[in-house]
Amino acid sequence: MVGRQPPREPRSVAQSQPGVGFSEQSPDHSPDHVPGQGSGPDPVQSPGPGPGSSVHQGTDHGAGHSPGRAPGRQPSGHSSAPESDPDSARDPRTRDRRADIQRGHATAWGEARALAARAGRSAPPRTLRLTLDRAIGRVLAEPLTALTDLPSFDTSAMDGWVVAGPGPWTLRRGDDGDQGLGILAGHSAPAPLPDGDAVRIATGARIPANGTAVIRSEHAHADEAKGLLYAQRQVVPGQDIRPRGQECRSGDQLLPAGTVVTPAVLGLSAAAGYDELLTVSRPRVDVLVLGDELLTTGLPHDGLIRDALGPMIGPWLRAMGVEVSAPRRLGDDREALRHALTTSDADLVITTGGTAAGPVDHVHPVLAGIGAELLVDGVAVRPGHPMLLTRLTSGGPYLVGLPGNPLAAVSGLLTLAEPLLRGLAGQAVEDSYRVVVRDEVQGHPHDTRLVPVVHRIGTDSGPEHVVPLHYNGPAMLRGIAAADGLAVVPPGGVRSGTEVEILDLPWASATPWTEGCFT
Repeated sequence: MVGRQPPREPRSVAQSQPGVGFSEQSPDHSPDHVPGQGSGPDPVQSPGPGPGSSVHQGTDHGAGHSPGRAPGRQPSGHSSAPESDPDSARDPRTRDRRADIQRGHATAWGEARALAARAGRSAPPRTLRLTLDRAIGRVLAEPLTALTDLPSFDTSAMDGWVVAGPGPWTLRRGDDGDQGLGILAGHSAPAPLPDGDAVRIATGARIPANGTAVIRSEHAHADEAKGLLYAQRQVVPGQDIRPRGQECRSGDQLLPAGTVVTPAVLGLSAAAGYDELLTVSRPRVDVLVLGDELLTTGLPHDGLIRDALGPMIGPWLRAMGVEVSAPRRLGDDREALRHALTTSDADLVITTGGTAAGPVDHVHPVLAGIGAELLVDGVAVRPGHPMLLTRLTSGGPYLVGLPGNPLAAVSGLLTLAEPLLRGLAGQAVEDSYRVVVRDEVQGHPHDTRLVPVVHRIGTDSGPEHVVPLHYNGPAMLRGIAAADGLAVVPPGGVRSGTEVEILDLPWASATPWTEGCFT
């Protein structure tokens, strides 16, 4: 098993509170907050703080899909300690101890992504044989091996004249009935060409035995009166002839398993003799939306808030090329959650909210009760640190538990769900890339930060760079809605001009025919 740990009872671990571990900033700033994240009408980040910068957005572990919960209820995912003991929450020593506890069992961000990718690759792939017209955007489950030589016979690369030996050459008609057209593509093998003769030939037609070169029509002069062909340029043996097996020989591996079937791959497959391709089946995902406080329509009222994740996650996953069931809204019903997890036949179950230790955060207790194997239980990343990855049963589906705050959930999708699904889809690990960030980006003292960014080209088509965006608190979606990627900011932050790793959003790199990034 990947990263095997014994099933364990849920822990009541103190979660992050506003100001935890942020000795460099005012206690008014939450761990995930950066100055200016809510300022101004333009989502592009500016150096200074703006209106709304003191709003507490750092508690990204809430099971609700916004910072609020219904009146009279403890917010799911928030420890009750800060309300019962506010002085201890403000005590720097208490905050440091709490931060140390959190860091003690949070998996490093890069390690969590790598573990999720390994878990996906360790699952036996489900395969499906599809005709070429249905295979677009799928992933090859086996190497593409040539079933024939390409080309399968010597062919003419140009329209012109095929000649034998040195010139000038005697003009010959082609086969009987060719009406002076010469040798055409798609016909059977032509008669051998005598030395010193020339005959017209079309692109793709078979080269007759003894043919030594093809002269392009524009490089030859046919003297019909004398019945001779003259070359206007030097003729080199073999010119404009594609010899048999020039591209590949039968049995050569053309593409490895894990290759996405693009239109060009379809063309190559057809040329190599395939009618069908063995592909990896698309991963199947169930989405479970947790929280009694969520509305599906209308405006927030009476402590109830709109569900932002239910409408977002399904299309997000489809853009990644997976099959997604309609979201199931379970509220805060522990037994409904247990039943949904034990009866799912999906490859992956994604839950939203309920991953922390609040009174109605049922994910950990239910997982412990069904004997699930925790692979990742908290990640050292902001936003989104209470995300988790588990294997529900041996050989059964995986579960990715997302925090309830929207941007924190996006962090969980890209940290755990995307690499896991890429592995389940049979794709190779995607190469990372780095781009210069234009502005200074504040970092967390200990954890990685994921910050929404937009790619820009400098003035006069200067070098590409990324610009960090406002509204990057864990409960905010305004920044990610304007972004085309997330910058991976190491602990401590980065200065302007530093290269940072970029995580592309699935629709930023998808092309229309793929139906997603790794269908």
